[in-house]
Amino acid sequence: MAKDVKPTRKNLMEIEDRIELSERGHDTLEKKRDGLIMEFKEILDQAQSVRENVESDYQDAQQTIDMARAMEGDVAVRGAATALKDHPEISTEAKNIMGVVVPQIESTSVQKSLDQRGYGVLGTSARIDEAAEAYEELLESIILAAEVETAMKKMLDEIEKTKRRVNALEFKLLPELHDNKEYIEQKLEEQEREEIFRMKKIKDKKEEAEKAERAEAEAAAAEEAVAAGTSN
Repeated sequence: MAKDVKPTRKNLMEIEDRIELSERGHDTLEKKRDGLIMEFKEILDQAQSVRENVESDYQDAQQTIDMARAMEGDVAVRGAATALKDHPEISTEAKNIMGVVVPQIESTSVQKSLDQRGYGVLGTSARIDEAAEAYEELLESIILAAEVETAMKKMLDEIEKTKRRVNALEFKLLPELHDNKEYIEQKLEEQEREEIFRMKKIKDKKEEAEKAERAEAEAAAAEEAVAAGTSN
């Protein structure tokens, strides 16, 4: 509260410095918030496209696997699935967006050629090949969706955190600092007026004392003059 601040010029200078620093910080955070929102909108558009791709790829994968099961049977489909030995490898790297660290997911061995899938080409049909290819595409879409969704969540968390800091400066800290500044300035003005009034009173008393001293001196001089004239 403003009343808890000691009204001194030193405190006034410190508060003015804090106001200047807080206003600069507020402007910087506002720019960061706006930049994050713009980046988030781009990621959001990408996320919507990725989700649509995942849904579309999932539907295609389901249709191809259902067709393969119907044409080749579950045993053949499961046998082809278990033949795979070279499993996909996934690694993550950090990527910085407006000060927010988001993951960048890299995958290898997802899309495979016929001879890399492990099952015999002659022992399977095109239906199984289509199903394998469809699920490889679905896996790539899921990996990309995981990257985009994670980045979007991290960006959203950072936007909310930055908004809270902006609001704390704008609606709490800066108003309190301005109230304290106004309170100290008012108190210093009151002290200055009181000091001026006190100095004026001292000056008036000094002038009255000097006037009284002059009057006493003049009276004494007059008495001496009268006494001198009488003696003559």
